[in-house]
Amino acid sequence: MACTCNPSTLGYQDIMSSGNDRQSEALSKPTFSEEQASALMESVFGLKVSKVQPLPSYDDQNFHVYITKTKDGPTEYILKISNTETSKNPDLIEVQNHIVMFLKAAGFPTASVCRTKGDNTTSLVSVDSGSEIKSYLVRLLTYLPGRPIAEIPISPQLLYEIGKLAANLDKTLEKFHHPKLSSLHRENFIWNLKNVPLLEKYLYALGQNRNREIVEQVIHLFKEEVMTKLSHFRE
Repeated sequence: MACTCNPSTLGYQDIMSSGNDRQSEALSKPTFSEEQASALMESVFGLKVSKVQPLPSYDDQNFHVYITKTKDGPTEYILKISNTETSKNPDLIEVQNHIVMFLKAAGFPTASVCRTKGDNTTSLVSVDSGSEIKSYLVRLLTYLPGRPIAEIPISPQLLYEIGKLAANLDKTLEKFHHPKLSSLHRENFIWNLKNVPLLEKYLYALGQNRNREIVEQVIHLFKEEVMTKLSHFRE
């Protein structure tokens, strides 16, 4: 499903930033307003919004959305708008959605993937910014309440539980199959663990302090001790 939105209705504006990487990220990251998010909820998913709040994100855009109470179903959702680069790879988002559904069916405490009015798991929204048309993949998940680990005192028991959950997740995903699974294999993806050396170009963000020294040491050790043995590890 695709819809084209005019800037007069969505008020879309580009953002600019200095530096090649930061400028590229700024141009690809969505900049939808809360009003635009509300409009998407109604036009794409058929849900009437009562309140919407922006959430932190890296290169996508997330909103915590409350809808007008209905007889059945949840009243809180997460609206996810993918950046323009990711939106060019709909197979990737499709596989991610199926993984979420697979894990939920396996008993993991995950969100539910919601359907659009056209009964799809995503919608491609095209926005006319005046100088060009940009497309963003939009999807909706039910809101999963909880507290970030960063806000909870760390204990050995908590670390054990996190490790146990990660191991169960890993074992369960060994059974996951999808014809487009290969879309997850992105060689230069910054979050791929074998791409730790790619972090060097972001060291500037740490300034000159002890933390930077530690990160530089970790990257150096990774190159020396891990990269040389990478072929022996199971991916």
